[in-house]
Amino acid sequence: MSRHRLSRKGRYIAWATTGVVVAAGAGIAAQTSMAATTWPAQKTYTGRAFDTCTAPSLAAMKAWNTKFYGAAAVYIGGKNRGCAQPNLTKSWVKSVSTAGWKLIPLYVGAQPPCQKSANPEKFTTATAASVGASNAKDAVAKASALGMKAGSAIYLDMEPYSITDKACNDAVLTYVRSFSKTLRNATYRSGFYGFSSSSAKAIATATNKTDLPGNLWYALWDKKNTTTTDWPWKPDQFTGHSRGHQYMVDSKETRGGYTITVDRNAWDAPVALIG
Repeated sequence: MSRHRLSRKGRYIAWATTGVVVAAGAGIAAQTSMAATTWPAQKTYTGRAFDTCTAPSLAAMKAWNTKFYGAAAVYIGGKNRGCAQPNLTKSWVKSVSTAGWKLIPLYVGAQPPCQKSANPEKFTTATAASVGASNAKDAVAKASALGMKAGSAIYLDMEPYSITDKACNDAVLTYVRSFSKTLRNATYRSGFYGFSSSSAKAIATATNKTDLPGNLWYALWDKKNTTTTDWPWKPDQFTGHSRGHQYMVDSKETRGGYTITVDRNAWDAPVALIG
């Protein structure tokens, strides 16, 4: 995603330093069931979505409302969020939603202890569960303050790390499970953004499926606008409108006189409920 954490070059460097190989994974990741009587109906968007570091101005969002994109990911919080968000307010959320945009809340939580990048917040093996819970509570508070109601999906952002480091990977899964469980306890749907070669692969191939996110947004920069033909894992994983695919990054685009550098996504998954 554009300049919010690592540049494209920086991410490839991160992959190299962690020994991660860019390759497809395998395995099955099951979704935790949710009682239909206690949950608001899921709001699903299927089509193209974009993400960019700072939420664009309302004028830019109106100019970009050309139907090429129908959804936008917004960074609602997290100590590792890379940009200020002067435009991201409750009134902005309501206005762009009224204009027809679907919004994808993204939270840049604490990062793994083995990750090479410098981050303001990391968790350890000892703190993974507690930090995951506190991050999720903050994510819910941030989403709620923006008018994103219970039943919305919130996507946890996890950058590349070496999933072959068992101790680190175990800590990541503990953190993610705690984050997801806390979200669900607050009646928010759990999503996860990660890389098909590392962080997303860890979720998709985990043997223990307990409390893992029910929606997976995978970064695989193959320029293919699809959530199916290049899906890196078994086809029965994350079905039923539970996938997002970041397929292109750092795309400089101009629409209605406004130029924004964005990442492109193929989307078939839940978004925020606005009210």
